[in-house]
Amino acid sequence: MDPVKTFQTMSSQPLGKFLFSKMVCQVAPYFASISPRIETLEPQRCVVTMKKRRRVTNHFKTVHAIAMCNMAELAGGMMTDASIPQGARWIPSGMSVTYLKKAKTDLTATADGSQVDWSREGPTQVPVSITDTTGEEVFHAQIEMNVKHR
Repeated sequence: MDPVKTFQTMSSQPLGKFLFSKMVCQVAPYFASISPRIETLEPQRCVVTMKKRRRVTNHFKTVHAIAMCNMAELAGGMMTDASIPQGARWIPSGMSVTYLKKAKTDLTATADGSQVDWSREGPTQVPVSITDTTGEEVFHAQIEMNVKHR
C-alpha cells in the first residue's frame, strides 16, 4: 500500500483525513493514545495535529512530554515512509528531544525531510518540530531512522 496515494485519495473525501488517521492507529495502536490527525502526507513532509485533552496532559496541565514524543515519532515515521525509495524499509533507532517551552495548547508536528538524502542507506536524522497554536516551537526532535535498501 502506498501511504501517500491512500492519503490523497481518502483526504479528498468527507472525513477522509479523520478516517486515514484512524486507519494508521489501527496498524500502530499506540499512536491512538494521542488521537492524532494527519493533515499532510507527501514525500519530504508530514504534518500531524493533536488536541490538548486531559488524557495527554501532566500534573502541570500542559501536554505531557511523552505525548509529544509519540506525536513526533508518528510524523517522522509517516514522512520517512513517504520519502524512502520504493522497496526500502526503515525502523526508528533513536530519538533526541529538546523541550523548548510548556505546551499549553493544541499542537502541530511537522516532519521535514527536504534536507535528507533518502538515497543513502543507514542511520538518517529526521527533524520534527512541534508548535503551539501561536506558531511557537515548543518541542524539537531528531529521530534517527535506520534506512535499508533491498
